[in-house]
Amino acid sequence: MPKTPSSKLFHLVKSLSGSEKRYFKIFVNSQGSRDNKYLQLFDAMDGQEEFDDEVLKEVVYGEEAIQSRKYSELKAYLYELILKSLQSYDEKSSVGHRLKNMMQGVRVLFRRSLFDDCKDHLVKARKLAYRYEQFNTILEALDWEKKIAYAETDIDFLDKELARIAAEENKVLNQLRMISEYRNIFFSLLVSLRKHTVVKRDEQKQMLQEIIESPLIQEYERANSHTARVIYHRIYSIYHFAASDQQGFYQKNQELIALMESEPHILQEDVSEYISALSNLIRSCGEMGHLEEMEEKLEKLYSVTPKSLDDELKIHRQYYQAKLSLCMLKGAFDEGIRVLNRHLKERKRFEEGLFESHTFYYIYFYITFGAGEYSRALDFLNQWLNLPSTVERQDLQSMSRMLNLMVHYELGNFELLESLIRSTYRFLKKRNELDDMERKTINLIRKLVETPSKKMLKEDFKRFKEQFEGLSQQAGTPRLYTNAVVAWFESKIEGRGFSEILQKEFKRQFHKD
Repeated sequence: MPKTPSSKLFHLVKSLSGSEKRYFKIFVNSQGSRDNKYLQLFDAMDGQEEFDDEVLKEVVYGEEAIQSRKYSELKAYLYELILKSLQSYDEKSSVGHRLKNMMQGVRVLFRRSLFDDCKDHLVKARKLAYRYEQFNTILEALDWEKKIAYAETDIDFLDKELARIAAEENKVLNQLRMISEYRNIFFSLLVSLRKHTVVKRDEQKQMLQEIIESPLIQEYERANSHTARVIYHRIYSIYHFAASDQQGFYQKNQELIALMESEPHILQEDVSEYISALSNLIRSCGEMGHLEEMEEKLEKLYSVTPKSLDDELKIHRQYYQAKLSLCMLKGAFDEGIRVLNRHLKERKRFEEGLFESHTFYYIYFYITFGAGEYSRALDFLNQWLNLPSTVERQDLQSMSRMLNLMVHYELGNFELLESLIRSTYRFLKKRNELDDMERKTINLIRKLVETPSKKMLKEDFKRFKEQFEGLSQQAGTPRLYTNAVVAWFESKIEGRGFSEILQKEFKRQFHKD
């Protein structure tokens, strides 16, 4: 039996949902094995927060002499046993696996010339496949109809039904082709958006316009299946987001969720895209100022039943991103710290690297910075700055350099700031990211460091704020960033707290008493 690396087995065990773990125990008992060492190993791995092979050996073998080969075989056996239990679990819970088994049953019956039984199986399989839009299975079932007729030398059937089968195949192939084409558009937009959340360049705007004017997008009737219509609405959702059309983004996500919920049996099979759509609606509620609806949809997201560990991860990530962003918008940093600490505790059940992203470090920094925990904010910022450079969220990669100047000012590192200002200029110019907003921000920080008179600073800030607010109305400028920068400068010049400035602005924007 081949060796199985302990870390590989550990990650497999940790990937199981609660229901999958329970099913594994039932599955093992059904196998009738008397050797429980692999169960001890399973429970020990499940209980570990961090992988420790020596502790595992001690739990399983105690004071027994441990043979390396014997332990390796135990791990390999457990790994294969978990895979078998997951296959059995999926067969009982997934329509895809049920259909796979049904089509395998057709194959078994065909080999034994039980053609009438084959046809009965095909009728059931086709009905289920159409209900869940499993188009590849439909094509397979149609092919079996021809194979069975040929095996039975049923020329009358072929003469009568061949045209119908061919037309049905063409229809299904067209549905598959439309799904593929819509997915290609969706992923193309997604890549562009992840590279540059803020659409600045003319060529990017042109690309968005070309996509939205394509016949596939302009002619909704081309989306000839529920799956294609869902992807169509997701494309429009991303388009409105990229174009900073907040109202369009909000409306399209409402339509998308209504569409998904209109076919609950399909939604129950896979909630992954539903989680994303809810997350986008929550974000759009925040942008539109519909905060009561935002809170309501946050709880709806948190109550979604995950189908996999990946779903659990998505719900956790999206829920806490939105919850913390709402705290940032309100300037409620005491609450933000409590939510952040709960998130950091709960996220331990997932791989740490899944949260090492520009978006999460931005949130961590903002919350701790707003709460006045500047050393902790700098720790998060340094982890952020040490992330490898990628095409994702280049706007936040640039922003991190600007926020670095602000936190070092708060820490009183004035001698360091001058060199940091120069390196920030070089970094942004090298990446062609230095725009008017960043240039004005850097210049005003320099003036703060040089400490001119309060009167001069107020005049400079007044002009800066007017220019900045004009820039913040441009398409794509992140609201939280503009709020934070303006509020921070105002707090320095007016001698008031950063959170106080944000809370006042929040009340002004959302008409709170």
